[in-house]
Amino acid sequence: MRDLTAHLFLGLGFVTVLAVVLTAVLATAPRRPGRHSAAHLAERTASAPAPVSPWSRPWTCPTKEEAAERFRREADTTTRLGVIRERRTAAVLASLGVDYAYGYAGDQFETLAALTAARVTA
Repeated sequence: MRDLTAHLFLGLGFVTVLAVVLTAVLATAPRRPGRHSAAHLAERTASAPAPVSPWSRPWTCPTKEEAAERFRREADTTTRLGVIRERRTAAVLASLGVDYAYGYAGDQFETLAALTAARVTA
């Protein structure tokens, strides 16, 4: 029974000391206004601007010139990719022993087609 009394007395003493210390610390801590107080709401509206909804303004799109420039860039890229793909195909077929004549700017086929169209014989 004495042990139980000692534990309760020491335990209550520790709890009492802890409560006094926490009360002192919390009482001296700086306080901020509550979330629903007028001071907090005034501070919040003064410090941060109201968020702007993206739906509050009309949908923006590129101008005619910007769209034309973008399409030109894409066309150049697509053309280069087509040439690269055709050259890779020709290389793979050549490794298999298949003759595949691919065309490129300035090749002999352009000259031959121009001569044929002009009805020039060699």
